[in-house]
Amino acid sequence: MSGRGLARLAPLVLVLAGSLSACGDDADPATGSPAASESPSSSPSSSPSSSTSEDESGSEDTGDDTVTVEVTREGDTFTPNGERVEMAVGQTLVLQVTADEAGELHVHSTPEQDLAYEAGTSEHEITVDRPGVVEVESHDPDSIVLQLEVR
Repeated sequence: MSGRGLARLAPLVLVLAGSLSACGDDADPATGSPAASESPSSSPSSSPSSSTSEDESGSEDTGDDTVTVEVTREGDTFTPNGERVEMAVGQTLVLQVTADEAGELHVHSTPEQDLAYEAGTSEHEITVDRPGVVEVESHDPDSIVLQLEVR
């Protein structure tokens, strides 16, 4: 390569080297120690909370090892419809069922659980003692209401 070609590459090499060095080290230049991260911690809090929070599936975590999910049946339609709810092994799930007609939900855990409900509003508690994904479904009408992700 000629001297003129090298002269053209020099600025490019300097720009690339500067870009790479800017990405390489998160140390604080004043102390030499790693810089503090500005992102929030992703580790779960181990302290219990007494507040109530609601996630995208409409489930509530009441902070007392209970998760509450509102289930609505209108005709042959259930809400939620197959959404995933995270819960811990041994944690209690409370299903608040509002239905326009009587029916039954099947929890495909080990052992399986059946929850019969009447027209109107009722409340049902279940606990899952093994990790995995557990479906809560109706057979009449055939519908997956929830998927419990038990950890």
